Amino acid sequence: MEEVSRPKEKTMEEVKGFVRRVLLFKFKAETAPDHVKQLIKDYSNLVNLVESLKTWHMGKDASIENLHEGFTHIFELTFEDAEGAAAYVVHPAHLEFHERIKPHLEKTSIIDYKPTSFHT
Repeated sequence: MEEVSRPKEKTMEEVKGFVRRVLLFKFKAETAPDHVKQLIKDYSNLVNLVESLKTWHMGKDASIENLHEGFTHIFELTFEDAEGAAAYVVHPAHLEFHERIKPHLEKTSIIDYKPTSFHT
């Protein structure tokens, strides 16, 4: 009888080190578009000021499903590790920026995660 091998099970493996932060923003209607652009530009500069912040990406909602719950902007930040993410939260440049943007946000949502890869 011929032996049949079973396909390998998929396994999940947490990627060592990196931590990602995803932020969803809805700016207040009264915040002028030019001011939103300046705030985003200032936000992007944190990657030059906070050593543990390795990458910064952003985009605007482009969903065709209309499931954005009012959020208009998404940001993804990558940190070298959990300690780097913690250092970012208390970094003076981040705290100063947070105080400037906070009055212009109607709502936010933030999730930190460790990327996981799938293997077969």
